Amino acid sequence: MLLLEYKKQFSTALKKEYPVEEISSFFNILTAHYLNVTRLDLALDPKKEISSEELIIFDKILLQLQQHEPIQYIIGETEFFGLKFQVDKNVLIPRPETEELVSWILTDLSENKTSALKILDIGTGSGCIAISLAKNLPNSKLTALDISEEALKIASNNAELNGVKVVFENKDILNLDKPLDSFDIIVSNPPYVRDLEKKEMHRNVLENEPEAALYVRDNDPLVFYEAITKLAHFNLSKGGYLYFEINQYLAKETEELMQESGFKTNLKKDIFGNFRMIRGIKQ
Repeated sequence: MLLLEYKKQFSTALKKEYPVEEISSFFNILTAHYLNVTRLDLALDPKKEISSEELIIFDKILLQLQQHEPIQYIIGETEFFGLKFQVDKNVLIPRPETEELVSWILTDLSENKTSALKILDIGTGSGCIAISLAKNLPNSKLTALDISEEALKIASNNAELNGVKVVFENKDILNLDKPLDSFDIIVSNPPYVRDLEKKEMHRNVLENEPEAALYVRDNDPLVFYEAITKLAHFNLSKGGYLYFEINQYLAKETEELMQESGFKTNLKKDIFGNFRMIRGIKQ
């Protein structure tokens, strides 16, 4: 069967579930991953065929997509900040907004990249923040915490995959059993989606991504920000930086929380115009 013919069938089967552009993206990702065929390759060779064995794989994936399983979980990997990361249902799929957070940190440190900074990433998940920083700040010492042992296994694999060293530790930031070291930078993308906001989430997120990494109770939505800001108050060196990815609806409340703990703050919008990041400098 011609691959282009199958592409038409693939698109027709998904047209009720996804926009046309997203379906095309799915197909290009799958052909590149499983067939080593790019969109350009197919354009140059429209008579390229797909084997019966490959059809079985693609038809199975088609069913998964119809059930709104994320493409990243299906192929087991994604890209973040130009690096490859393994992902499965034990970790969140890294978002473009989080890339912006990493970029902000690196911009702030653009004149200080040679320093041996001590950086802590809290709630590391796939390790995308810590590993991207380690890759771009080779002289720095990265430590990353997560409550999930399964997530830490994936993060450890990703560090090895990308050739960086990160110290991963299994800790619950809300119930630390012993004090942490002092750090120059603390960064976190903690759970911040309130239960009341679940109605805004897509099925692929609601039904697949780990709840513990996403959601907080409506009556205590800043629980992680409070704990991490308190920790940073004691564990950041003077003039140290605290970075958060935040809930856009709670930007003001998050900023006030940090200011009350003695941080000089700056809110930052993402590419969609939402307040998605905040930086605090310890005074």
